[in-house]
Amino acid sequence: MNVSYDPLGDGLAIGFVLISTSPAKEHEVFEQLKSIQQVVEVHPLFGEYDLIAKLDANDFNSLGQVVVDKIRTIPGVIDTKTLTGIKF
Repeated sequence: MNVSYDPLGDGLAIGFVLISTSPAKEHEVFEQLKSIQQVVEVHPLFGEYDLIAKLDANDFNSLGQVVVDKIRTIPGVIDTKTLTGIKF
């Protein structure tokens, strides 16, 4: 496996954030997530979690800050679970 990082391209860290919302808040949270720069995809889910967001960040610290400071503060978000990885 060859891992390379292009400082002029996308970040090295990626995250998939599973999000639980308050009842009837899925659409509002979905729209708020789309306005976050580091969120590159958002999809509704059925089951334990209501939404999944794919994040792209320069490093894991930045990724964590987005989750804590931007996603968890959205009104209607009640729980998150973040899966992290790297691009290669």
